[in-house]
Amino acid sequence: MTTRLHVGGASPYDVLVGHDLLGGLLDGLPGMLGEGAQRVAVIHPVAMAARATALRDSLLERGYDAHALEVPDGEGAKDVAVAAFCWDVLGRAGFTRSDAVVTLGGGATTDLGGFVAATWLRGVRVVHVPTTLLAMVDAAVGGKTGINTAAGKNLVGSFHEPAGVVCDLDTLETLPRNELISGLAEVVKCGFIADPRILELVEADPDGARTPGSAVLRELVERAIQVKIDVVVDDLTETGGRDGHPGREALNYGHTLGHAVERLESYRFRHGAAVALGMRYVAELARLTGRLDDETADRHTRVLELVGLPTTYRGGVWEELHAAMKVDKKSRGSTLRFVVLDGLARPGVLAGPDEAVLQTAYDVLVEHP
Repeated sequence: MTTRLHVGGASPYDVLVGHDLLGGLLDGLPGMLGEGAQRVAVIHPVAMAARATALRDSLLERGYDAHALEVPDGEGAKDVAVAAFCWDVLGRAGFTRSDAVVTLGGGATTDLGGFVAATWLRGVRVVHVPTTLLAMVDAAVGGKTGINTAAGKNLVGSFHEPAGVVCDLDTLETLPRNELISGLAEVVKCGFIADPRILELVEADPDGARTPGSAVLRELVERAIQVKIDVVVDDLTETGGRDGHPGREALNYGHTLGHAVERLESYRFRHGAAVALGMRYVAELARLTGRLDDETADRHTRVLELVGLPTTYRGGVWEELHAAMKVDKKSRGSTLRFVVLDGLARPGVLAGPDEAVLQTAYDVLVEHP
């Protein structure tokens, strides 16, 4: 059975979640690509070459002028030189505004491919086919696209909603275990900021949460996607929520320190692992500033460790992390801003915390819990 999650708003689309969806992908893809599409670019990482070639050939058989664009695996794809390569291919192939892009791969491929689609002729249709847990619950939904620069992660990008998203849970069967666990960080994040049932499912069956094909993991995926849909529909371009809610900014929970860790580690550190550290860090910040109770702060460590995510980091690098956080997208001028919790599923913003508090929270992260 396929679950269809609808994303409303000015540019509505559906997110499909189920099994064996890639096998029947061509059945629904033409409708997502649009009636006027003649040319289709399938942007994929090296690891997805065989599947991308099969998809391109199927599109060719259906009369499309299809092209497979291979990009580097992981964060190496999110580079301006790679984006320029994609633009060059689209230009040589004569892509017009009625043509379309399909991304097939993980979150980095989705971010890059979405950015290429957003910037080519100021926007062409894009369909995301995420093949990792991280991409399914985070990158593929919500229309954020971007590439990295030497200054930091995702600092160049745009909002460009997809025409559809297809999440085939069968692709998780071949996903390396560490990549699956990394993706669970974004799932756990959704539990803390909006849907505590996610945390209860993990606590009740952590093995099921880490097992591809399990009913638990499927429910976690669908719940995390629904959290993102609910937030994004209300605040697509991150201009702010209602009634004190930080809106889309809440989805950045744990990401300020997380992105700093990724940059410090030259993007060799998995995104989910970095975000897990960032979530524990902001839990400590909220505790130290009197905004979060001990039980909820401690629950971060417990839940993250249940699924195998890290909760401690190396010492001696505070100055480097602090400097990296200063270029975070949520900063305003010289003021650092962090998404924190005022209670379970009650996100808020902590602006300009005292420098001593910032370092104390880092010291807690370095110490054994």
